[in-house]
Amino acid sequence: MSLLSDVVGGLLGGGSGGGSPMQSVLMNMLGGGQQRYEQQGFGNQGQAAAGLGGLVGAFEQAGLGNVVQSWIGHGPNQPVSPDQLQSVFGQDQIQQMAGQSGMAPDSFLSQLSQHLPRAVDGMTPNGRLPDEGSVSV
Repeated sequence: MSLLSDVVGGLLGGGSGGGSPMQSVLMNMLGGGQQRYEQQGFGNQGQAAAGLGGLVGAFEQAGLGNVVQSWIGHGPNQPVSPDQLQSVFGQDQIQQMAGQSGMAPDSFLSQLSQHLPRAVDGMTPNGRLPDEGSVSV
């Protein structure tokens, strides 16, 4: 079982097997495991990165680098609002991820705003991003 599976499964009450639709979205987002995220990149900036590093870059591009860095560091996690997530990912990607989860976009953003900070925090127990290639889905 990978760190990503452990963290996301623990957050959502499932193991690495099966899992909820939100678990699948988080694993794809943080692990870069879905081609469309890699091709499209995160956010409106047209970045070509996926996975945890791409997520950090998207937050920085949206002016929310301090928020995502709080999840990585050892201090308390700053909250992120659904509106802030909308600005990071953009409407098209939110629609795509919400569709994958089977939720309405507003519900999806609400859930993501709760789970994403803890997932990133759990993926960075040493207060830094894991080495590239060490996060697997």
